[in-house]
Amino acid sequence: MTRLGLALIWLLHWLPLSLLAPLGRAAGLLLHALAAERRRVVMTNLELCFPDLGDRKRRELAREHFAAFARSLLEHGILWWGSRERVLKLVRVEGLEHWRAVRDRPVIWLAPHFVGLDMGGIRLTAECPLVSVYSKQKNAAFDAVLLHGRTRLGPTELYSRQDGIRPVAKAIKAGLPFYYLPDMDFGERDSIFVPFFGVPAATITGLARIAELTGAVVVPAVTTQLPGSAGYVLRFHPAWENFPSGDLAADTRRMNAFIEDRVREMPAQYYWLHKRFKTRPPGEARYY
Repeated sequence: MTRLGLALIWLLHWLPLSLLAPLGRAAGLLLHALAAERRRVVMTNLELCFPDLGDRKRRELAREHFAAFARSLLEHGILWWGSRERVLKLVRVEGLEHWRAVRDRPVIWLAPHFVGLDMGGIRLTAECPLVSVYSKQKNAAFDAVLLHGRTRLGPTELYSRQDGIRPVAKAIKAGLPFYYLPDMDFGERDSIFVPFFGVPAATITGLARIAELTGAVVVPAVTTQLPGSAGYVLRFHPAWENFPSGDLAADTRRMNAFIEDRVREMPAQYYWLHKRFKTRPPGEARYY
């Protein structure tokens, strides 16, 4: 089934974005109707994070999320197999001055899990060498396509989470920007519970720890899916000052607060399909 899905995405990547984007949105609305289990995950996340929004608005937001997610999934075909020129056209980059201002130092690009995450990351590989981490996929065919897509446009050091922090820190100290995705629930290991939209969330502390270890400055890099068939925009934000502060919990809360602000700007595009609150503090009931 995975190979069939990948073959379909490969075929569709030949379509112009003006056809591919609405096709992806339509597929997302169909997925929303059919994928009851994942729909429940999305609704649970939205109920936890937006308790005052109202059920009707949350249902609308859930549909929009499925549409945005499926659109990005189909448009991954451009990332994985499209020409370099088409990838550059697909993703616009803004705020480069924020990175250039600190590029003489080790840099961590904080990249939260929005639907355009891969769009921004692969676009950056066409600009400069970088290092990143990924979660090894259970399906070998899908894993191979991900690795190919994320490394084909330029020199990229890509490590699995199982490789640990050592090779990443070495690459950062050698001058490679680190495209870092630390806002998922990976369990209790290397995590602490800090609020995310007011709900205790198991959150990786790696951003502050790696910044401390390497002397890196944090420059957020957030990718937004644009309306219609306009593609995506990757925006660099100003480098964080006084980070890390020496207070690991405060630094991790700061990261979550920054992501919350970006979610409020484009709530349908955060990766609500993920069980962000899966790991619970001792004695607390599960949400999913």
